[in-house]
Amino acid sequence: MSLLSPLRPLGKTTSEPRTAIIDIGSNSIRLVVYQGPARLPAILFNEKVLAGLGRGLAASGAISADAMALAQTTLARFARLAREMEATRVRTVATAAVRDAANGAELIAHAKAAGLAVELLSGEQEALAAGYGVLSAFPDADGIVGDLGGGSLELVRVRGGELAERVSFPLGVLRLPAFRGGGELEKQVVRAIDKAGWKGRGRGLPLYLVGGSWRALARLDMDLSAYPLPIVHGYAMDADAIARLSRTIEQASRNRLRATPGLSAGRVPTLGDAAAILSLLLRTLGSAGTVVSAYGLREGLLFQDLDPTTRAQDPLTVATRDEGRRVARFPEHGDLLDRWLAPLFDRDDVPAARLRNAACQLADVGWRANPDFRAELGVEVALHGNWVGVDAAGRAQIAQAIHASLGGGPIPLTSLARLASPEKLDRATAWGLAIRVAQRLSGGLAGPLQRSRLSADEGTVTLHLPPEDRALYGETVERRHAALATFLDRLPILSA
Repeated sequence: MSLLSPLRPLGKTTSEPRTAIIDIGSNSIRLVVYQGPARLPAILFNEKVLAGLGRGLAASGAISADAMALAQTTLARFARLAREMEATRVRTVATAAVRDAANGAELIAHAKAAGLAVELLSGEQEALAAGYGVLSAFPDADGIVGDLGGGSLELVRVRGGELAERVSFPLGVLRLPAFRGGGELEKQVVRAIDKAGWKGRGRGLPLYLVGGSWRALARLDMDLSAYPLPIVHGYAMDADAIARLSRTIEQASRNRLRATPGLSAGRVPTLGDAAAILSLLLRTLGSAGTVVSAYGLREGLLFQDLDPTTRAQDPLTVATRDEGRRVARFPEHGDLLDRWLAPLFDRDDVPAARLRNAACQLADVGWRANPDFRAELGVEVALHGNWVGVDAAGRAQIAQAIHASLGGGPIPLTSLARLASPEKLDRATAWGLAIRVAQRLSGGLAGPLQRSRLSADEGTVTLHLPPEDRALYGETVERRHAALATFLDRLPILSA
């Protein structure tokens, strides 16, 4: 009998496949259940337990009894949850702590008793998964991926959508306390990087940060700088910011650090070591700065399983199209909207055009809300949605477009001004006003948009309607057409 057979769905299965990944890390054990498009499935469920399997491993060589007991109950719960959620596939992986511990086989036996077949990943496999996770979220990434876990540190060179050199070091955040004092940590890190031939290899390139300890650093920096977007993915920090963080961590009380929004209390004890090794890495590799990735090993495992065509799909387009399909009144309307208004924005470059498409995919997300709050809801979805492949400025542009399209008015939101330039927000407002014309003209239906078109020249914005559709050009459509043209400093024209 297969080890996974106890976890197969009972009764009626879900309409979409669900994949569960149980990640047995050196610091935490986590269950994540995914459902949705293969290229970028949504997270249906996410739970972690800070079991600390790697704590004390350097000194004792074994997982402690307390950590082992916690792991056993956690794995039993996660196995049961995966079954209750009717996961069609359950994948359980273990990393450095289980790989290195003298009693790692005991933990694997506990997992087997819970019905889980554990894949014990090598350092090479960890590095591959982390690198693919970053490529899944940043398809154009060109730099070094650094994955800091509890038991190990992986570095991977990524460029051109591919993985190049990679290496794994026994420098996890739970091992670092053994190197404190007398400059020993610096000696160990510099020696290891130099011996592996990685010294200076990141010169001028970003270091993509993977791992909960480094995400915790980013959350602290976001809080200290009053950053207006509470999204850690894509957040950038330079060497000076990390140096400031190190000083803050040394001086701040544990209670102050625990009060940081989104920062797990269990991460507080490792913040100082995470900042210290990050500073050393930046200096030794020569990296230009850092970019945080919320995607790592688990997402990399999913990405590795995809065929080349699916891998090549744009993650932002896939995710926003799926969201529109799920919540809009008229599924699959987003691409039609974008094609309809595209002639008005033929000067948009490729990056702007993909943001415009994302705004069109999300144009109808607020329709169920109270009419007075539709624009507010649209901004919330656009700005704080679980999107990847888009930076903070891009999120702000999508949000501004949705705000204008749902009646928020032509004046760009001041709350977005720290994230994107006035020129970009103005452009997004124009997208939104054009979407607003299309939605009212068509009633959200395909036919009127397929039979009509927009065009523009230096002085006019022309809506072309066939004679049989002239009745659709009512007073509300006329007003929205005029608002769009006025914003663009042109005249509204109706033509056949």
